[in-house]
Amino acid sequence: MLLTILIAIAGIAMVMLGAQGITEGASAMARRLSVPPIVVGLTVVAMGTSAPEFFISLTSQLKGTTDMAVGNVVGSNIFNSLLIVGVAALAAPMILSKTTVLREIPVGMGATLLLFVLAYDRVISRWDAVLLFVAFLAFMVYTVRKALRSRKHASTTETAEEDAKAVRPMAWWMATVYVLVGLAGLILGSDLFVDAAVKIARALAVNDAVIGLTIVAGGTSLPELATSVVAARHGQSEIAIGNVIGSNVFNILMILGITGLVAPLPLYEITMVDLAVLFGSALLIWIFSYTRFTIERWEGGVLTACFVAYMSYLLCNL
Repeated sequence: MLLTILIAIAGIAMVMLGAQGITEGASAMARRLSVPPIVVGLTVVAMGTSAPEFFISLTSQLKGTTDMAVGNVVGSNIFNSLLIVGVAALAAPMILSKTTVLREIPVGMGATLLLFVLAYDRVISRWDAVLLFVAFLAFMVYTVRKALRSRKHASTTETAEEDAKAVRPMAWWMATVYVLVGLAGLILGSDLFVDAAVKIARALAVNDAVIGLTIVAGGTSLPELATSVVAARHGQSEIAIGNVIGSNVFNILMILGITGLVAPLPLYEITMVDLAVLFGSALLIWIFSYTRFTIERWEGGVLTACFVAYMSYLLCNL
């Protein structure tokens, strides 16, 4: 068992490093092709942060453990909404812009509600997956166009400085190496992690859904947790909440969209309680943020307490 746990840790570490490598290499390539850094950030970098969830869910799907694939997404989003936003708000009150509260957060709620409706019949069919992926493409077009419009209003000097700092310069061959090594790390790491997680589940007599909702989801959400807490403590609440909302939308629309296109995703052990907690967490964030456009420390405490209660529920129902 100890060896299996160490293999799982090594696997998740490889996945994280692989995602970082792909992000840096692809960003450098985009810069050499003169793609605006703001677009790189909203596409390549955003997808890079969701790469661990994507590859682990896809690997789980290919290995026939669909509950782990879906549980990874559902669990990661619950981690993001309850634990990450909760801990970030406990670290420092999160002051949000009107646009974030009225546009970005409702988009996250909409994606969550869409998943809740599609999963009501206990399976995400290929047609459901098509709908999710089309919604993802529409979200990306909207986000990039909005970012480019905002970029035009920025001063030339500020934009140039941001562009210079946005992406680290890198030779073509080095960028290619980063992408290839990063991809290898994602594939091999995902394979190791999923195999180890399945073995741990079998040894503990725990179903794949619970492993996906807890161990797998927690492991893939660690980067978002670190990023959001640091951003909140430095007064960058927009980055912290944007990181969470963006990750949640990517997880639902892109990851389940693509994995569902590979093969239908039946929900054997993922219950409506899990999906209700997922939607409830998104709703809580919107309610808390709508009041004075701030998520206070006590509200962060409520979110964190809800996360602890949900984890306790899962443990009590093993």
